Amino acid sequence: MSIRPWRDIQRRPSRQIMVGNVAVGGGAPVTVQTMTNTPTDDVKATVDQIRRCEEAGADIIRVSCPDEASTAALRQIVRAAKVPIVADIHFHYKRALEAADAGAACLRINPGNIGSAERVAEVVRAAKANGCSMRIGVNAGSLEKDLLEKYGEPCPEALVESALDHIKLLQDHDFHEYKVAVKASDVFLAVSAYMGLAEAVDCPLHLGITEAGGLIGGTVKSAIGIGNLLWAGIGDTIRVSLSAEPEEEVRVGFEILKSLGIRNRGVRVVSCPSCARQGFDVIRTVQTLEERLQHIRVPLSLSVLGCVVNGPGEARETDIGLTGGGAGKHMVYLSGVTDHTVQDADMVEHIVKLVEAKAAEIEAAEAAQAQAAE
Repeated sequence: MSIRPWRDIQRRPSRQIMVGNVAVGGGAPVTVQTMTNTPTDDVKATVDQIRRCEEAGADIIRVSCPDEASTAALRQIVRAAKVPIVADIHFHYKRALEAADAGAACLRINPGNIGSAERVAEVVRAAKANGCSMRIGVNAGSLEKDLLEKYGEPCPEALVESALDHIKLLQDHDFHEYKVAVKASDVFLAVSAYMGLAEAVDCPLHLGITEAGGLIGGTVKSAIGIGNLLWAGIGDTIRVSLSAEPEEEVRVGFEILKSLGIRNRGVRVVSCPSCARQGFDVIRTVQTLEERLQHIRVPLSLSVLGCVVNGPGEARETDIGLTGGGAGKHMVYLSGVTDHTVQDADMVEHIVKLVEAKAAEIEAAEAAQAQAAE
């Protein structure tokens, strides 16, 4: 029995598949994905963007393959990437065959728009021969005409039925290494569709609110939709779809997971909105610290509060705490305990050094523990 049962999330049981060397489903950690937006045949630009996404923490990265030039470039991209690469395929089944041969870890397709049963069979054979998994991607904006005629509009039942139809196409060819997404830009529609699909299948589910919007609006919509599902235990891998740079999608994805205690990476910042009581410029300080601490991968917590109303209480719950005081002199807490003061001019640099030192300490302890276990 958990001592804080209100924080417990019971994840939906699902079978596990592999996307390259990354496990998805079956109790594996929820993974964070993004997608490149550079021309795929521009290998350097695409690899540079992949590298930034990897540094932000991406577990899996999707690359669009709309033409033969893209799949020709994919071989170099896959070799350069440190994480598994998913090839995004629409309509042209030959692109799927080429992507599988080029080393894609996963093919994102809709079996129904690949073409004839024989073409689907060819794609399945290529996936099996190359050890590829697949993602079935159902989208409310591109539902089949017969389903739109049947239901009158995109609805949860239509998305689920589309997914089940696509799943059957793969299962008929004895292919079971797939995950499924039923995305919509409407949060209510997406959440309801995922909940219905979660009850109907045992495969891993890829979560996303598609075409969510810009950085702020899209983050809010994604946090509501993806967060709602994750809180209900649904979801094995996520992609936050933003009109923003892909590394921002990765950061937002991790923030959603961190807020639910599902997965932690980097510094979790607890900070106040600030008010007239603040002893320093909280907003600018937090912005600067978040930028300066992006390189930290070890999970740890930092509280930054402008005054002593809630500052000491929050500091007790974080690894490092900063509370604003008078006359440009502020209190620093270590492991929840009052430790020393710092002046305005030195504050940001001092906190960065403390966080880096704490991260190094945690890494060293983990390395020693791992060595002792060998």
